[in-house]
Amino acid sequence: MVSEAIVLAGGLGTRLKGTIRDIPKAMAPVKGRPFIEFLLEYLQRSGISEVIMSTGHLSSVIKDHLGDDFGNINIRYSEEKKPLGTGGALALATKLVKGKSFFVLNGDTLFKTSLEDMSRRHHSGNADITIALRMMEDVSRYGNIIVDNNNRITAFSEKTKKKSAGLINAGIYLINKSLLESLNLPEVFSTEKDLFPVLPGKAKVQGYTDNAYFIDIGTPGDYKKAQNEF
Repeated sequence: MVSEAIVLAGGLGTRLKGTIRDIPKAMAPVKGRPFIEFLLEYLQRSGISEVIMSTGHLSSVIKDHLGDDFGNINIRYSEEKKPLGTGGALALATKLVKGKSFFVLNGDTLFKTSLEDMSRRHHSGNADITIALRMMEDVSRYGNIIVDNNNRITAFSEKTKKKSAGLINAGIYLINKSLLESLNLPEVFSTEKDLFPVLPGKAKVQGYTDNAYFIDIGTPGDYKKAQNEF
């Protein structure tokens, strides 16, 4: 079982500006607690003992609140000195990873899938990267992931205004460190726009599909939904 995880918590939260102010999106209060605490509780229950918190916008707010540990989890910080995009932030944080593979989670998304089973499938399938997927009735906000009969991801479709059912990227990745080290990545880039679309031709990209509870607090509507469901 992989025990390390990077949490991408440097988002500006531009779509939540009218709802939260002066705090990072991952610190948005849900039921009187920062959202990031629910995510860390999930990671702790899943057997994660080392978290690298990738921060940027108002990073001190997260660090001052969490400190160096949360329950049984040891926390280290990778801070962007300038906006690097999700990919650049990930590449910077990867330098702190000790093991051969690690999980990556978005700091504003909670998907209660089994990380233990995802880890087992990743290694048994000899994947370079495994991406957690979830079936949704409307993928227009997220984009659609195409998989073959062997759960290998063959394509990433862009977001569209057309509503349709399909598989979405649920915001959890299991990555072999050697994969990122083998790629000639720029300092600033997006994982979703610049990295994932080109990976199917360069690496074994596997999907891990589950219908576990999923919520993304990145929009006012889903942020309000979290207040009712947590």
